[in-house]
Parts: sequence; structure tokens; C-alpha cells
Amino acid sequence: MANSAGSRKRARQAVNRRSQNASLRSMVRTYIKKVRAAIDTKSYDDAQAALTVASPYVDKMVTKGIMHKNKAARIKSRLNSAVVALKG
Repeated sequence: MANSAGSRKRARQAVNRRSQNASLRSMVRTYIKKVRAAIDTKSYDDAQAALTVASPYVDKMVTKGIMHKNKAARIKSRLNSAVVALKG
């Protein structure tokens, strides 16, 4: 376990950050599930609206370092493809 004052502080910070990151990750997963649920109902307008809401949150996870940029792009691309497929 941490012995020096600095390492004890780092351990405390890590606990707080892990908690915050888990909360944000969970929030983004919920938004993604809402988009998928809208896609499952075959409602283009609802799915498009849900995707519009979810996209900035996915991007925000990249800037915070919680998600890799390629993963975020892949998620957004796949969701968008599924939404566009509803239209046609």
C-alpha cells in the first residue's frame, strides 16, 4: 500500500477518478442503449433524435480520456449506419 504522503494522495485521487469515470462510462452506455432501443422499434425519427443526443456524450468521453477515439468513431458510425438503414 501507499507509504509516502504523495502516494497516499495519489491513491485517494485514483479512487475518486475511478468512481467518476465509471459513472460517466455508465451514462454513455445508457445513451447508446437508448439509440439501439429506438432502432429496434423501427422508428427513424426517434432513433435519429436519440443519436443526436448521444453523439456529443460519446465525443466527450474521448476528450476526457475514458474512451479511445477510434472506439468512439466506430460506435457512432455503426449507430448512424443502423439509423440510416431505417430510413430506406
